[in-house]
Amino acid sequence: MIKLLDLAGTTHHNVLLLQGPVGPFFRYLASDLRREGCRIFKVNFNGGDWLFYPTNAVNFRSPIGEWSDFCERFIKEKNIDLVLLFGDCRPIHQKAHAVATKLGVEVGVFEEGYVRPNYVTLERFGVNANSSLFQKTKELISEQSGGLPSPQIVPSPFWHAMVWAMLYNSAATALSGFFGDNKHHRDLHIFDGIKWLRSFFRKLLYRIKERKIYFRITKEFAGRYFLVPLQVNNDAQIHEHSPFHSNQEFIKEVIISFSAHAPQDSFLVIKQHPLDRGYNNYGPFIQHLSASLGIRERIFFIHDFCLPTLLGCSCGVVVINSTVGLSALHHKKPLIALGDAIYSRRELTFQGTLNDFWNNAKSSSIEDYRIFLSHIIQTTQINGNFYRRLPIMDYCSGLAWK
Repeated sequence: MIKLLDLAGTTHHNVLLLQGPVGPFFRYLASDLRREGCRIFKVNFNGGDWLFYPTNAVNFRSPIGEWSDFCERFIKEKNIDLVLLFGDCRPIHQKAHAVATKLGVEVGVFEEGYVRPNYVTLERFGVNANSSLFQKTKELISEQSGGLPSPQIVPSPFWHAMVWAMLYNSAATALSGFFGDNKHHRDLHIFDGIKWLRSFFRKLLYRIKERKIYFRITKEFAGRYFLVPLQVNNDAQIHEHSPFHSNQEFIKEVIISFSAHAPQDSFLVIKQHPLDRGYNNYGPFIQHLSASLGIRERIFFIHDFCLPTLLGCSCGVVVINSTVGLSALHHKKPLIALGDAIYSRRELTFQGTLNDFWNNAKSSSIEDYRIFLSHIIQTTQINGNFYRRLPIMDYCSGLAWK
């Protein structure tokens, strides 16, 4: 697995932390880096950042238009060697990335794990569609691969993530007057916590309501349905790294194509993303569209089914660029990615059109999948979690919540 010190090196370095995941992850990371001899600098952009990193940090309160100049001066004055940030598509991080690149400063980008649930991602330069994986040939990946490790299992971080998000959003709202305009990639609101609670209660409700549907899908329709796992609607993976602007656009394209080109005895199962459950309900939209096309009985919209079981019983999988794509390959299912996905390679996914996929897609080689999986784990993944601290912690030599 990748090590943070592969980026920071073995000598004392000056490390700049920008926005991290909600919660105390960057605070713990800073402590571990200091023990390795690094000097740590932190910039906060709103009250949520400040709440989890209240001391030894600079609070950037100027308009966002002044951030690039401020960032360049700061990097030069502090002799920064490494910039660490979470998510490279946030506007403030895009600006910082451009400045760091111009000055020849190393950038390390954290992101949710490509291989979930037991890993998080750390890459040089960028993640997802900005990843260097896109430039690597099949032969190079094969050369740099090894055996698959046995990671420490990460328990569900749902409650931890919910608490951190509620606290972060509340602090950002309460201190908005101090920090000025919202310097975050999405709107933050103190009542977002209500949506997390709504998500929890909807989970319980759907578990009861969809019990019979689960049996029909996994038993009666096994081997005859295509699975379409959705992503969080405000995910940069959709807005920045795909031709779609929303889940609705993606759903519409998939259903229309399925209606016109898929086998008449096949079904379509669209699964809600659990982190979008409290915010959006695509059921009415899907019902109206499928009814207008005369295929309402062939379309199912579901929520909290067991994903491995759904994948195992499906006959193919359609994604934008979700990490579920790797799970589909693990289950030897035909796969098409309609966005820029790190695994969207000739040896792994269907490279034709969606209209052709329904009848012509074939499973990829399990050996090609294992080689690719081994490579990305060893070069981009860290065993751990951003939101839930595990018993063994070593951010630097194994990195993160190992």
